Amino acid sequence: MCRLLFTQSNIFLPFNSGCPNNCSANNKSVSSQFLQSLENITRRLINSSADINTSSVLLKKTAFNNTFNASFDSSVEIKIPEAYGGEKFITVITFKSMDNVLPARDQTNSTLEVINGRVVLVQSSGSIKNISLTFNTINNNLEDPQCVFWNFSLFTGLGGWDDGGCELVSKTNETVTCTCDHLTSFSILMSPNSPDDPVLKYITYVGVGISIGSLVICLIIEAVIWRKIRRNNTSYLRHVSIVNIAVSLLIADIWFIVGAAISDGKEKPLPACTAVTFFIHFFYLALFFWMLASGLLLLYRTVSVFDVGLSKKSMLAIGFSLGYGAPLIIVIITISVTAHKLTYIRQDGGCWLDWDKSKALLAFVIPALMIVLINLIILLVVLYKMLRRRAVVDTAQAAERHALVVIARTLAVLTPLFGLTWGLGVGTMAVPYNRGTHISFAFFNSLQGFFILVFGTLLDKKVRMSTSKCNLHGIFYLYWIDNVNMLF
Repeated sequence: MCRLLFTQSNIFLPFNSGCPNNCSANNKSVSSQFLQSLENITRRLINSSADINTSSVLLKKTAFNNTFNASFDSSVEIKIPEAYGGEKFITVITFKSMDNVLPARDQTNSTLEVINGRVVLVQSSGSIKNISLTFNTINNNLEDPQCVFWNFSLFTGLGGWDDGGCELVSKTNETVTCTCDHLTSFSILMSPNSPDDPVLKYITYVGVGISIGSLVICLIIEAVIWRKIRRNNTSYLRHVSIVNIAVSLLIADIWFIVGAAISDGKEKPLPACTAVTFFIHFFYLALFFWMLASGLLLLYRTVSVFDVGLSKKSMLAIGFSLGYGAPLIIVIITISVTAHKLTYIRQDGGCWLDWDKSKALLAFVIPALMIVLINLIILLVVLYKMLRRRAVVDTAQAAERHALVVIARTLAVLTPLFGLTWGLGVGTMAVPYNRGTHISFAFFNSLQGFFILVFGTLLDKKVRMSTSKCNLHGIFYLYWIDNVNMLF
């Protein structure tokens, strides 16, 4: 066995120590066959201790009873918390250069990641259902770790990395800890182009700060003019929608900051991160459903030709049921289906819905993009109705018409903006290592509050007139809005 390891490791490993991009497909296929041969051989070793150390391979075979904990080659630590059946033997082989020879393709045949830990082969004579592996990372600048094992059956026998039965436990600056429910050859895959860079963080935090400040100003203005907008039902309901849109985004932004704070350490606390994700998901959905409520109000008041219909209380009840009731149902269903499987939140990065395992993020993306589509259809219908009535209906109340125009203009700007923002959000999932997509998404996502302030409040002439009478110039400098308003 010693001669085999010495001979084979010198043939396959040292000469390829720098060949991740230069190894031929044949070399990579042979390395997979070599690894499988070693797995087969270790299963047939006699039950006695062994210690073999070559320039490229370290083999240790040792006996243990109920638990096992050891470090190998200063590159991987293995723990077995519980095992049954009396004395057993465990065989561990660590490869110093196999990470440069085996291809980094995963079960989807993607080669975007790189192997960022030693390849380690683990076999045991007993039955083991849980093993913990802590890898020292080769490159500490990489992110997005995946715990994987080499699956020899993938791609018609060529083999590939598979994450089945393995879970990420924690990640620090220098180590990644995984748990797996079977024994074979393990390692970790990580992203060479992490979107979590300083520029992205700077854009996100500055943008969120601007968003929060804008939303606070928006709510202050709405509070000051609240009594004056109650005279007209449509105007009143429009401002109710804007206030709830602003409140929802403001609370979501605050929870985002809380989530960033608790996930910035070495290991994010699962209960706290789950709670943060729940509230971020709920209030982001509430933002979109209140946008839908605004669109339905616009459609109803346009189609009804200002006739007497639903009362103010009825429309408020519908608005709050839609704005907060629907998001609550979606969020509760999402966490109920995924939380017990530990697939509600993402395993790495900040506190947000999981994508890799359960696709829980779709519980936000699908409703949000559907609302964007519905509002765009509503805008087309309303525009058609308004153009037809312009020449026919001259007796419509001026205040009512003004409120409808403001709602239409607000939706016409915010709906495409939110659609673009979360379209880019889908893009970050489709091309997770495209830095430009991540930066664009962070920019548009974090500045949504500013656009709500400008297009939902400040571009309304009646709002500006009311704020002028209330001497709010000291809160926000509004004189330039008159020039901006000429463009709309």
